Amino acid sequence: MPEGRTVSAKAVGEERPPEVGERPEVSASAAPTWWVWLAAWPVTAVFVLSNAATPLYVLWQRDIGFSKGTLTVVFACYIVGLLGSLLVSGVVSDRLGRKPVLLPALALAVAACVIFATASTVAALVVARLFTGIAVGAVVSAGMAAVTDVAGPGRRRLAALLASCAMVFGAGLGPLLAGVLSESVPAPTVTVFVVEIVLLATAILAVLRMPVRRPAKPAKPAKGAWVRLPGVPDGTGRQLVLGIAVFAPGITATSFVLSLGPSLLSGLLGTTSRIVAGAMAFAMFLAATGVQFAVRKLGRRTILTVGAVGTTVSMVTLIAAVHMSSVPVLIASALLAGAGQGMGQLGGLSLLNSSVSPQRLAEANAALNVGGYVPAGILPVSAGYLSDAVGLTTGATIFGTVLMGLAVIGGLVVVASRRRVPESA
Repeated sequence: MPEGRTVSAKAVGEERPPEVGERPEVSASAAPTWWVWLAAWPVTAVFVLSNAATPLYVLWQRDIGFSKGTLTVVFACYIVGLLGSLLVSGVVSDRLGRKPVLLPALALAVAACVIFATASTVAALVVARLFTGIAVGAVVSAGMAAVTDVAGPGRRRLAALLASCAMVFGAGLGPLLAGVLSESVPAPTVTVFVVEIVLLATAILAVLRMPVRRPAKPAKPAKGAWVRLPGVPDGTGRQLVLGIAVFAPGITATSFVLSLGPSLLSGLLGTTSRIVAGAMAFAMFLAATGVQFAVRKLGRRTILTVGAVGTTVSMVTLIAAVHMSSVPVLIASALLAGAGQGMGQLGGLSLLNSSVSPQRLAEANAALNVGGYVPAGILPVSAGYLSDAVGLTTGATIFGTVLMGLAVIGGLVVVASRRRVPESA
């Protein structure tokens, strides 16, 4: 098939016909496979920024002075920005196109880097994290949908895999890069973000050249408000619930490691190296990346079930780590948390990619992430303040117990769907 030729969804076996009044396919061009990989790069670049600050918080705590509770609030501002972005970015992307959302988001990410590099107050860190969250919200909705658009209807499973892996790989690369640079170069809180600006510049170039088209003018005016709680088309709510049931506990577990992992290493376990903190986060997300390639051929429900088990065992291991004061056990917990998030994310995205049309896919991706990031913002913040009050050991134990229960419930929800949702659904 000649490159650039448009193919209708119906011609390649789209899972369901378009709804009345839906727009034509956003982009179904037979782009080369390398473009599908490159389309995932902006997702990676922004997620590098999302966690690049993780190993640097100990430096800001030393220079500015703030508690573990304040630290988790700074982290949660990222969640606030992300959730606010998800209320609008998915809908806008589906109606106006991927590039009009991605380019401003990347520019905002560059602004966040500048603020991080010059931060001297908690307020500056809060603003930088807020901007980062807004950029990430746009990327997880419009950016991931753009990967699917470039891939076309015939490569949706590949698109889900690459979009999901781009997210977790970038999330892990950020703290590793920051940890290494902060221990080896002068002015680490500046150098780290200068490097990230370069990465974001390449992502901007990729988006400018990305082979996706603006949506065609709809036959009927688009329904619904521009700013709203994202949702999915009728008949696909079950797939969304199954994805959230496993993805939410998984990403909450990794959020805990990101926000309080360095404090656990330095305050409880006696390890102060920022490289170790960054490497632990990188290993966690590397596990999330690798496990997705390992299980990509399994049924979606099986992937979700195993993901729930991974998060459950991660929390058991976390509780053991803080009571044993063991760095290796804590690292094992982080690896299991990464695996749990990775499988929950892949299973959720795959279910949505297989059942939601491209005209609603960005909004559906936003809905999945809203369901995941709400507990990921609330529970680690609660654990941070609880740890200030009762100590890290007790705070981490309570957090691990609560999240373990949520992961078990999520797994049971997936298992209960055996008769209603086939493996390939």
